Amino acid sequence: MSQPLPKMPSPEDNPVLRSLREAPLDDEPETDEERAAVEEAKREYREGKGISTEQLVKELGLEL
Repeated sequence: MSQPLPKMPSPEDNPVLRSLREAPLDDEPETDEERAAVEEAKREYREGKGISTEQLVKELGLEL
């Protein structure tokens, strides 16, 4: 006789997801410095100046 499948946990049972779901919205205005950093990152991405995950892992001395 086969065993019933175990109950899959619901997203409501996950404390990390619950914390993210219940976290308050960020109500601090974005600073000029933050806005400039985002624009710089977008520009670099459009220009293909990003690096691969593999390169980042190597530069940080990590292992996957």
